[in-house]
Amino acid sequence: MEMGTQPVVRLRAMNPDDLPQAHALSRELNWPHLLEDWTFFLEIGQGVVAERDGVVVGTAMCWPFGHEVATLGMVIVSPSCQGGGIGRKLMQAVMDRLGDRTIILHATVEGEPLYQSLGFEPDGAVLQHQGTAFSVPVPDLITDERVRPMGQSDWPVITAMDARATGMDRSHLISTLDKSAVGVMLTRAHEPAGFALFRRFGRGYVVGPTVAPDEGGAKALISHWLGANAGMFCRVDIPEESGLSPWLDGLGLQCVGRVTRMVRGPKPKRDAELRTFSLVTQALG
Repeated sequence: MEMGTQPVVRLRAMNPDDLPQAHALSRELNWPHLLEDWTFFLEIGQGVVAERDGVVVGTAMCWPFGHEVATLGMVIVSPSCQGGGIGRKLMQAVMDRLGDRTIILHATVEGEPLYQSLGFEPDGAVLQHQGTAFSVPVPDLITDERVRPMGQSDWPVITAMDARATGMDRSHLISTLDKSAVGVMLTRAHEPAGFALFRRFGRGYVVGPTVAPDEGGAKALISHWLGANAGMFCRVDIPEESGLSPWLDGLGLQCVGRVTRMVRGPKPKRDAELRTFSLVTQALG
């Protein structure tokens, strides 16, 4: 009896021509990413694809932020090819590219066992809030506090703030966001104290990253964007420890998902005086 053979799956570097197929894979899983989002991810990072008979059946991407830390995401294997170890091979290929860097990712329940087997440890959670806010109360600002539009000269300032809050050198990411995002600054006593960016993403718009010294400052920044875009679909991905989840629920942006933040290696050293209250995306952190 003649035995059938499984088609060979090979791994190779992702290139721009792969993005339509990668986008189709994410749509298979009902992920909201647009082709433009995939293009953005590849512009600031790198990826690996699994290919079978000329068809992309799996992806994984990474974003090195300096020489010490990176994030990893967009790990997808076509449902028709799951269970064959492709996800592990993609992960290992990307990890090999990152060398000794600390790696941060956000894991679904289904992916968490694989990541744990590769040395990742849980480190909190990220909550996905999305929806339409029709009425956003004016935030209570403290004395000498205001929210103002960002100017071009503010971009180096927010790059430095982002580095303090995340413990990562994301200057390339921030400079790329300059092309697609608009921002507001939180000032206290006329000095920069935080910021929030707003841009197109997925099914609507995303508020993030948001960096602020405290919960009150974060609410003032996020309220600006939700209030200025009342009736529009917005998404805000927040660390669970931010404390913002009940507030966002009350504004009409319900919590629709939870992923586990996982870290492999020493945690980045963050400045205790600034915190990240919302992410660029779950993949990027």
